[in-house]
Amino acid sequence: MPELPDIALYIAALERRALGTRFTGVRIASPFLVRTVEPPVTALVGRSVLAFRRIGKRIAIGVEDDIWAVLHLMIAGRLQWSEAGAALPGRKGLAALDFDDGSLILTEQGSKKRASLNMVQGAEALTALDPGGAEPLEIDRPAFERILRSENHTLKRALTDPHLFSGIGNAYSDEILHAARLSPVAMSTRISEAEVDRLFTAIRSTLTGWIARLLDEIGEGWPRKVTAFRKEMAVHGKYGQPCPECGSPVQRIVHASNETNYCATCQTEGKLLADRALSQVLRKDWPKTLEEMERIRPRAHRS
Repeated sequence: MPELPDIALYIAALERRALGTRFTGVRIASPFLVRTVEPPVTALVGRSVLAFRRIGKRIAIGVEDDIWAVLHLMIAGRLQWSEAGAALPGRKGLAALDFDDGSLILTEQGSKKRASLNMVQGAEALTALDPGGAEPLEIDRPAFERILRSENHTLKRALTDPHLFSGIGNAYSDEILHAARLSPVAMSTRISEAEVDRLFTAIRSTLTGWIARLLDEIGEGWPRKVTAFRKEMAVHGKYGQPCPECGSPVQRIVHASNETNYCATCQTEGKLLADRALSQVLRKDWPKTLEEMERIRPRAHRS
């Protein structure tokens, strides 16, 4: 699932191409994509694009009259920019948003159509789509600790809970925890003040570092390889490969459809996280599906 750095990359590329242009059409190929009926998607046509905004892991496109098209890519959804009026690519093409100077094509691999498009009007309706997590690059250290300790979760779960922190998912939480040298199953209410400091610093350095790296990679181009698995990552997706810090083989925890990668030497004092007790912890602390994790429920964690 594209996370905060990936969504920031998409938005930067969209702003260069479509901000200030006009919607000329909307083509919907999948009947499962559009989750709302008011306003209709046709309300976009003829209106100018005024804003692009990230809402958690969603991309919101704002047009005149405070109308918003909100895309959630989920796991396999991806965006491509093509010439105006470009055809949708076979079975994986879900929709095309047509602008004066090009078309934004939404695709999704596989048979499970999880990507979604919500149409809303007004600030209140737009806010209702936000799971409510605090922006990790905007909150200060006291607010971060208050939110982190507000519920007793494993650090992995706390970081990826969209109701606590906005935009962090499976990949970047692994990278953050490795940078902070913290166990993914350490409990959020039990870590020390010094460990909170390390985690706060690691979140900022990891996310800002990756945003800068990705923006530099694409330059003026379009992000065509948005993926959770990048060769420059330290531990995520690197099971069995050497940790770049100490050389120990990267380990993993597999629970349901989720995989957590970590370095035992750097993060868990050499202990492997693979026993029945751990399975019990994860079973109680982790949602069963992505939809459950992304389910919107009111929160009051913003500072």
